[in-house]
Order: sequence, then structure tokens, then C-alpha cells
Amino acid sequence: MFGGINPKKMQAIMKQMGISQDEISAEKVIIEKTDGSNIIIANPSVTKIQMQGQESFQITGEVQKETPAPEISEQDIKTVEEKTGATPEQAKEVLESVNGDLAEAILRLSE
Repeated sequence: MFGGINPKKMQAIMKQMGISQDEISAEKVIIEKTDGSNIIIANPSVTKIQMQGQESFQITGEVQKETPAPEISEQDIKTVEEKTGATPEQAKEVLESVNGDLAEAILRLSE
């Protein structure tokens, strides 16, 4: 962005403008999303930037996504068993593969 400028000089300019940066040591950063899934950043490089009374964070690293496992109730397993004749293990496995969708699980086991 500012090629050729000495990093120390750049820090001095930023300080004059009221901008400060601090490196934060971290092993991983986890962002919990409202849909229940997580974004995990392994081996991150985290920089905290303070400017005009606001704090911002810049994060780079190895991004991984983690989705929550669906909650499969015993009643759902029994329903799939009754409708398809599947074993409890088969019913649970198929329910997990279709994120707990009863109708889809029954359709897959009925084929």
C-alpha cells in the first residue's frame, strides 16, 4: 500500500494520526455464528487496531468451518424405525446424514 516507506516511519505517522496497532498472541480464534456454526482460524496472526476510539481486529490464518451436529431425539429414531423397518443404528445414521430431516430419512430408507 505504501511501498518504500520505512516501517518505523509508518508507525510514527500512524501514531500522529491516532492509530495504534498491537500484535496479539493466539493459538486459534473461534467466531461463533448466529446459525450455530463456527469459523475456526488456526495458527492466526491477530492485530488489534485502535483508531478514533474504535477497536478493530485483523485476523489471518488457516480457516476451518465447523457446523453443529443436529440433535437426533430418540423419538425421531423410533419414528424412522417404525416407518421403514430399519434398525435403530441405521435410523440414527441416516437421520444424522440428512441433518435430522425425518421425511428425508424415511424416504432414503424406503428406497
